[in-house]
Amino acid sequence: MISAFAERWHAETSSFHLPFGEMTITLDDVRGLLSIPCTGEFFTPPANVNEDLAIAAAVELLGVTYDEAVTETRTNRGASYSFEWLKEVFYKKLHERRYDCAARAYLLHLVGCTILADKSFTLVSAKYLFLFQDLDSCGKWAWGPAALVVLYDYLRDSTLPATKQIGGYLSTWIYEHFPDICKRDMDEHISSMPRMFRWTTKQTSENVAYYRAKLDALRDTDIIWAPDYDQNAVTRFQSVSLFTGYIRWCFTMVPYLPERCIRQFGYTQHIPPTPPMLVARDVDVEWSMYRNSVRSLRARLHPAAYPHECVEGYIQWYYRISHPRMIPYVAAYVGPSYDVDAGPSYDADAGPSHDAGPDTSCTRCHAVGGLIQQSLDLHMGGPEDEMRVLLERALYISRGGDYQ
Repeated sequence: MISAFAERWHAETSSFHLPFGEMTITLDDVRGLLSIPCTGEFFTPPANVNEDLAIAAAVELLGVTYDEAVTETRTNRGASYSFEWLKEVFYKKLHERRYDCAARAYLLHLVGCTILADKSFTLVSAKYLFLFQDLDSCGKWAWGPAALVVLYDYLRDSTLPATKQIGGYLSTWIYEHFPDICKRDMDEHISSMPRMFRWTTKQTSENVAYYRAKLDALRDTDIIWAPDYDQNAVTRFQSVSLFTGYIRWCFTMVPYLPERCIRQFGYTQHIPPTPPMLVARDVDVEWSMYRNSVRSLRARLHPAAYPHECVEGYIQWYYRISHPRMIPYVAAYVGPSYDVDAGPSYDADAGPSHDAGPDTSCTRCHAVGGLIQQSLDLHMGGPEDEMRVLLERALYISRGGDYQ
């Protein structure tokens, strides 16, 4: 399931490209799922956290001996600490009543196996120890963006052929927004615990091809666009979730573009502007002035009449700039019930679907549409190329669009 989502990730827009438009993990998702604040300062570690600096930091901030620190870093073959070793340090410092060192060991272990987890799942980078150098001010960091940058970066890496796995909390986001795509159980939620703990995964034997086809057949009416995170949430909605620009953690910067997925905030989806370039930008300054960005975006937004509402022309634009189906055409797609005279039927309360799928009563149109989609995938022309325009028009008609 994770792989099927990861292959739809576009790093330049920081979003998943799905048949009905884009979706992404937002700062509001992070706030709702992990119960951590999304405001604060971006963290910059020392420039070169090597093995020597990791040893010195462990001696000073964790209160271990020099020999203990050397043994740990050499065992890990680099500037990192194992979770097991941090547990030992924690209990040892508690026994010695060195509570500041115990607190640092505990906090480093906590972030290392949750929001800042790497793909080893056994180690945490020594650079994160400097987050807790001053225990009185560690609440100043932008923990929400930290979790999001790490996950976005893993998703970007997942598009590389050599990547075999990704870390993070992507599955809990999928459980919230895609109730029909996967098997999951909901546990009784404890109000004092982050919402992500309400979900448990059910064992399944389905492979990537299965989930790929499921995602290709999704409609916008199948999605929970805006989960009710405020129910029993430790933190409430923060306007910084509508910030547009780049967010940073350590030396990694990623675009954060909620305008491309604005239906997840209860607004009508419009055609978004081109993603901003990362040139001559002071990311930290823009983040500190996020309210200017939020005001500018809100001035262009309109509340949605139904959860998946988008402006006229959005879907046509989206299919011109993206190829949102991984399979050229989903022959097994089961669309809404269809009557020749009455047209497709929908749940009146849900609003009309903007991606109703092909008319399955026309097998020939179905097959032709698949061939046209393959031709588009192979065609190298730009958006204004005459051949591309004609192919897109033919594809639109084959999917039930107006041919007049």
